[in-house]
Amino acid sequence: MEKEFEGKVAIITGGGQGMGRSVAQKLSLEGANVIVNDKNLEALSKVVNDLTSSGASAVAAPGDVTKKDDVDAIVATALDEFGAVDILVNNAGILFRTRLLDMEEEEWYLVINVNMKGTYLFSRAVIPHMRKAGWGRIVNFSSTAGKAVSTLGGPRYTAAKAGILGLTRAVAKEVAPMGITVNAVCPGLVDTEMVQENVSSQQLTGYIDSFPIPRICDPAEVAELVAFLASDRAAYITGASLDINGGDLMIS
Repeated sequence: MEKEFEGKVAIITGGGQGMGRSVAQKLSLEGANVIVNDKNLEALSKVVNDLTSSGASAVAAPGDVTKKDDVDAIVATALDEFGAVDILVNNAGILFRTRLLDMEEEEWYLVINVNMKGTYLFSRAVIPHMRKAGWGRIVNFSSTAGKAVSTLGGPRYTAAKAGILGLTRAVAKEVAPMGITVNAVCPGLVDTEMVQENVSSQQLTGYIDSFPIPRICDPAEVAELVAFLASDRAAYITGASLDINGGDLMIS
């Protein structure tokens, strides 16, 4: 039986850990050729080695998502290796818990740039190739923070994730006639390294106890949602934001 993404080429940013790693695993399991990006060379190498050892088609593409030259080089790697870019998953993100009055300007721009500028640069770089093919899928990572207020990330993370939702809608409208869909996923609290580094076990228990579904989300569950949006099953969905938060935030 042919796999769902057989022959497709996917770029996953921030794929060295957490949700990005799970997305790379899911898409490659379904037959995609994956270009995995991360700044952490050790984590990136481990992910790609694990994928290739299991028989997947995966290539490491280190680089900084906030730098245009790096972004262009990563897209060029996908084209050189596989001749196309069909799917882009803008997962790379960063957060700090600093309060507004304690925040330096450099920290503000770092969070905004990694989360938003990276999404913009990669989207702009891949859309011409998707337009030429007449098919493409872009899945952006926002958060429940983009619709409410961040549990962990503070004002610049909340602003960045809200901005990604606006960017998603605007680009989706622009590229829909080209056969490209653009959607966003909005995870709540997910069991990733970034969460583990920022939440004590006592705090985590408190959060979980407040959720209608009283547990933390597994990154693999987010990867399933991303895979759906990247597939032909979601061909008539664009400009949407899909929540996956255990009922922590319920809004229409």
